[in-house]
Amino acid sequence: MRVTAISAQTRNKDRVNVSIDGKYRFSLDVYQLIELGIKVGKDYGESELVELEQESQFGKVYGRALEYCLMRPHSAKEVRDYLYRKTRPTRTKTGEIKPGVSPAITSRVFDRLTDRGYINDQTFTRYWVENRSLRKGVSHRKLIAELRAKGVELSLIETEIAAGDRNDNDELQKIILKKRNKYPDNQKFMVYLARQGFSYDDIKSALGGAALD
Repeated sequence: MRVTAISAQTRNKDRVNVSIDGKYRFSLDVYQLIELGIKVGKDYGESELVELEQESQFGKVYGRALEYCLMRPHSAKEVRDYLYRKTRPTRTKTGEIKPGVSPAITSRVFDRLTDRGYINDQTFTRYWVENRSLRKGVSHRKLIAELRAKGVELSLIETEIAAGDRNDNDELQKIILKKRNKYPDNQKFMVYLARQGFSYDDIKSALGGAALD
């Protein structure tokens, strides 16, 4: 069986369609095409073509996972969960069931993303701590709970929090400034702030100071 045509895709110029004996067989990104040495006129056996189809799937999943990682830093658990969803069957617009990709492919994708520095829990944790502190107030306790839910080790979380200059008193003041008008009743406001993970003593002190002002 022979490669009879290699043509750029209309919607994605970074991928090409590969035709075997005059019929479309699979697509690859241009880097894979070069890496695999595929050229018009080259002959392949069926088993070799099946392997190339696996490379095609790998390239597609890697490209989408890379886009996911570039949206913002993600924890290793978030990326694993994202890739796991790729292994699940999905229903097409026509109602047909499309099988997911093999776990072996998603495992390769995860390893390559890690090797190239796109998955790093320390980088993710630092981003999360800084971003949450800048956007709105968040307690130490809630910050830990959020990061633990994303699969980050407690020791790493504590290290990154300690390396920053945030503290619960400052974070508490941020929330008080933003939410004070919604909670004219101090008792209800204290309950709300407690749900955000702040201690009773810190809340009482902060609200007492705010009242004196």
